[in-house]
Amino acid sequence: MSHGDGDHERFAHYVQKDKIMASALDGTPVVALCGKVWVPGRDPKKYPVCPMCKEIYESMSGGGDEGKGDGKK
Repeated sequence: MSHGDGDHERFAHYVQKDKIMASALDGTPVVALCGKVWVPGRDPKKYPVCPMCKEIYESMSGGGDEGKGDGKK
């Protein structure tokens, strides 16, 4: 698991929905678009979106806000 400088802990991260569901069921770690690895356990709505995850997500989806929030954790 990531134990870096703590910056990742201040953000909500983008993760594939199926990975979030699996983690919720069996406690397996997830990997965010930015590379952070952890077991989700907090409400992502209480945190700003990780700028690196957002940048990667927007480049993958061609930008725009459609689907915003999908896979956010």
